[in-house]
Amino acid sequence: MAAIGESYSRGRTVVEERPFEVLVGLAGLLLLFDLVSGMATGRYSVSRIGRFVWDGLMYGLIIGLAGIGLSLTYGILQFANFAHGDYITSGAFMGWGITYVIAGWGSANFGHLLLVAPQGNVTGGLLEIGITSTPFAVLVGLVAAGLATILLVLLLDRIVYRPMRDAGGIPLLIASIGVAFALRYLVVLVYSARTRGTTLRQPGTAIPLVDGSLLVDAHDATLLVATVALMVGVHLLLQRTKLGKAMRAMSDNRDLALITGIPTERVIRWTWIIGGGLSGMAGYLMVLWTGTIDFQFGWLLLLLIFAAVILGGIGSVYGAIFGGLVIGIAMRLSLVWLPTGDFDLVAAFGIMILVLLLKPQGLFAGRTTA
Repeated sequence: MAAIGESYSRGRTVVEERPFEVLVGLAGLLLLFDLVSGMATGRYSVSRIGRFVWDGLMYGLIIGLAGIGLSLTYGILQFANFAHGDYITSGAFMGWGITYVIAGWGSANFGHLLLVAPQGNVTGGLLEIGITSTPFAVLVGLVAAGLATILLVLLLDRIVYRPMRDAGGIPLLIASIGVAFALRYLVVLVYSARTRGTTLRQPGTAIPLVDGSLLVDAHDATLLVATVALMVGVHLLLQRTKLGKAMRAMSDNRDLALITGIPTERVIRWTWIIGGGLSGMAGYLMVLWTGTIDFQFGWLLLLLIFAAVILGGIGSVYGAIFGGLVIGIAMRLSLVWLPTGDFDLVAAFGIMILVLLLKPQGLFAGRTTA
């Protein structure tokens, strides 16, 4: 009886001291109960739920991969880089230009191919671009997207950010907004504002579920393997190399890192290289997965990246990855209860706000950079 009384007293204290957390927990349990009971009774299609979860995982991997660069930039340079989304777009266009040139060599005008075919109705479908049909072109394009974005961000750092580095986070943030608009409309000037189809439909494997099947195609598998491999690579770099240790030290205390002899400019340069390369490849992989590209998809993705980074704890690489997965899956799974359209964005930002109300520093608070 004493144990029961103690448990009751502890539960009552929690309810009185943290009523909002209790309400959020109850709401989550109700949604989970509705989902499980709905699938058990046939009210919700198991195959449809499976599709939502799988699409959310794919989306979350892209958001998490792109979020690593944003977290690194904040953790080491101490400013929120609003140009990050346009790095994603720029890298994707440059990478897909190389893919088009390789896949369409001799079948269309070189300039049209390099500019991702703004004229002549040359599409990825007509060129039969895909990981199974043109694997070399896709892999070279992926690498090219990362390398081109690295060159772009190093150039912008040299011209814009380095002269302002000692001015503080706010001037750098404002400068990044200017860079974002300049890059976005430079992309429009060079590549046009037209939306393009980029890939051929790929063969897939049907995974049987209770009331249907889940189709996983070759581009899904490519996205999964590539993003996981890159994330593991970042983990190993941060934990097993001298550069990674220097990056973590500089993120914890930049002044102390400088006093102890850590080459801070070299660390900053590598921060741009890693963040830029990952953002360019994330953009390329998203286009590979969705099959379309346009001039503002990176800017729209940036809002979700910020949500994921803030949710996980801004400055934390692992927080960005985890936050990306949570945002991606929550966005798609919310369509079980919400209308289709942009309502999934409401769910993504709603979750971010709830977590920040409960834990203002994010889920991985205190773990900066790694």
